[in-house]
Amino acid sequence: EYVGKIVEVEAYLGAHDLAAHSSKGLTPRTSIMYGEPGHAYVYLIYGMHHCFNIVTEPAGVGAAVLIRALEPVKNIASRTQGPGLLCKAMHIDKQLNGVDLIGDQLFISPVEYATPLEIVTCKRIGVDYAKEWAHELLRYYIKGNVFVSRKVGRDLT
Repeated sequence: EYVGKIVEVEAYLGAHDLAAHSSKGLTPRTSIMYGEPGHAYVYLIYGMHHCFNIVTEPAGVGAAVLIRALEPVKNIASRTQGPGLLCKAMHIDKQLNGVDLIGDQLFISPVEYATPLEIVTCKRIGVDYAKEWAHELLRYYIKGNVFVSRKVGRDLT
């Protein structure tokens, strides 16, 4: 069992979001993204790195949240800063694509915090091609957390 706390995510809002895979329409690759919420959408980038997303909206919308970074909690010895490293550390690959996140293979549990977390918003990483959507503040992370994947300017202070 591998356990980590989600510390950074990016939102992809559906077919109208030019940075979202769903902006190209329904394809075999994006069929999970267009499916029921609460399922894993796992895909390969650069032919070698897996990315783990959570489908977030009703079937047909094509929206998901990319999990960018985790703070290791249990049984994680390798780096988790960035979607590819996170998937490698958590042993997430395409075999988990489409898995219901309420099941026992891969799941997310709520956590309560004694004090409120300060969440920073900024632009998503690596979506410069997405025209006006490249400038949307759809990346969210816990301020000051050392496990956030990439420091951009002064936004991690």
